[in-house]
Amino acid sequence: MDEEIILPVIALVSWSMIMWVWMYATRIPAISAAKMKFDPDAARGQQMSTLPPNVCWKADNYTHLMEQPTVFYALAISLAVIGEGGGVNLYLAWAYVVLRVVHSSVQATVNIIELRFLLFALSNVPLFALTFNAAKTLLS
Repeated sequence: MDEEIILPVIALVSWSMIMWVWMYATRIPAISAAKMKFDPDAARGQQMSTLPPNVCWKADNYTHLMEQPTVFYALAISLAVIGEGGGVNLYLAWAYVVLRVVHSSVQATVNIIELRFLLFALSNVPLFALTFNAAKTLLS
């Protein structure tokens, strides 16, 4: 077992929890200011979409952190289990985490879509490399 790669996993989970706090720290005051009455019959996300965009950006990013990073978590834990969680894989894992944190910061503050897309695309490079490295190790 090579558990070094678990540290970037914990870092990204920690960042996700920071985004969760930031999301509610902005959402709850916005809901209160809008005097929003919750409607259980409203379509998913319909009511929240009426909040100011800069409030919604945090929630959108939190959702994004619950999507693609699950692939990273599975890969990183798999690499740790097969003893390949150090070296280049560790650097790739940290690169992924840094790119996702920067992506989150952009989405939650200025939300420049072209920059977000570039950061998202770049974050896939280490993810593909980790996938390749894990497959190569297991198939050789």
